[in-house]
Amino acid sequence: MKILYAASEVLPFSSSGGLGDVMGSLPASLKRLYPDSDIRVISPLYSSIRDEYRSKMKKECEFRVRLSWREQYCAVFSLEMNGVICYFVDNEYYFKRGSLYGNYDDGERFAFFSMAVIQSMSVLDFYPDILHANDWQTALSVIYLKTKFSVYEKYRDVKAVFSIHNILFQGQFDHAILGDVFDLAPGLKQVVDYGGRINLMKGAIVCADSVVTVSPRYAEEIKTSEYGHGLESIMRLYSCKLYGILNGIDYDYYDPHTDKAIYKNYTYRSPQRKKINKTALQKELGLPVDPEIPMISVISRLTDQKGLDLIANKADELLCDNVQLVVLGCGDGYYEDFFRGLQQRHGDKMRALIMYDKDLSKKIYAASDIFLMPSKTEPCGLSQMIASRYGAVPVVRETGGLYDSIHPYRYVDGKHIGNGFTFASYNAHDMLYVVREALATYRAKEEFTELVVRVMKYDFSWKVSAVKYAELYNSLFPKGI
Repeated sequence: MKILYAASEVLPFSSSGGLGDVMGSLPASLKRLYPDSDIRVISPLYSSIRDEYRSKMKKECEFRVRLSWREQYCAVFSLEMNGVICYFVDNEYYFKRGSLYGNYDDGERFAFFSMAVIQSMSVLDFYPDILHANDWQTALSVIYLKTKFSVYEKYRDVKAVFSIHNILFQGQFDHAILGDVFDLAPGLKQVVDYGGRINLMKGAIVCADSVVTVSPRYAEEIKTSEYGHGLESIMRLYSCKLYGILNGIDYDYYDPHTDKAIYKNYTYRSPQRKKINKTALQKELGLPVDPEIPMISVISRLTDQKGLDLIANKADELLCDNVQLVVLGCGDGYYEDFFRGLQQRHGDKMRALIMYDKDLSKKIYAASDIFLMPSKTEPCGLSQMIASRYGAVPVVRETGGLYDSIHPYRYVDGKHIGNGFTFASYNAHDMLYVVREALATYRAKEEFTELVVRVMKYDFSWKVSAVKYAELYNSLFPKGI
């Protein structure tokens, strides 16, 4: 089977969040499981891609991309990694920017990219069995494939899968640019119209053969007004082609046994070495060095979606206990200032690291005893899986992928079950209660060590999820992967 993934970001070349992680690991995992398959990924050639990768790229082709009255230069470069061919769409006008997103012309930029994805199939003579597009930035590739290009025989048999990583971001625009920017005929207005505006995500949902979300729970949640962000009626209408598959993480990249970013390597067979990582981090951050003090960490974008209001509500009260709190992340100015102020009030117990630093995040995972993630909404979440991999016991709210991945620790039928601590209501009191429940377990040293070992052994690799994606592809294309 031939599969082409289209995404606006792919690790290790570009990333702003979970999408990059998924696109950097799912294709490679499928290739390892099904070595006879032909799996490729296509993304923009951003100016931020490092020279170490650019220097190894090969120019495959050059052509013109036409959108309405615009006709723009486009080149495609390639680089093979982990058995997967990665394509990069080059156009400096659109992709030589200071950031991946947030530009005034993002609609035009990703319309160009989506059209380039479709046109590159003929130029490269690679017509996949499955085009798997991701989020609104590549929604138009599905729409173009199933409308403008469906008249061409070689495109007609290409099946389209569309993944929703976060339904909050839908690609909404004024109808005035339907033809001028998106090059869609007036007759296609009804395909992308929703609420009197262009909604690219809605259009992709309508056109795709299958729609996937990043966890089973989230697939159900987005059918409701609480989580659907206005698209809940569309999700219910097309629920017959909606699937939920939990993401995994790259077990080679996130491996405490080999990770060069952490202070001391360890496995679930040597969890006591986490204390070496804890004391090293305490020393680096200027916190009191004591391996017995429980360390709680928060590694997150600092936004309401991530439950930061709950943490802010109870942080001072929590720090009255004998604990240390380390927060890493950036985002809303209010929360950045709050955590800076919290550090000023509790300088001997708390550190606010207002930044994005991948290596530092690994050090914190490796040092932490408890990882706090009380999200208001969480389509899948990878941080709780990474924390588990490094033996930081997760405390999460039961929503989306957090519900599917972290199960409450409790004593049932003479034995302990579960791999973390959970709470259901979006309530700061409930959050603090389960954090203190986790701290009480921490004080039962032998029991907590057994929990850490269980958490580290829990399989969050892509093996299970990749098989489920293969089953989905096979249902669309019986030839089989």
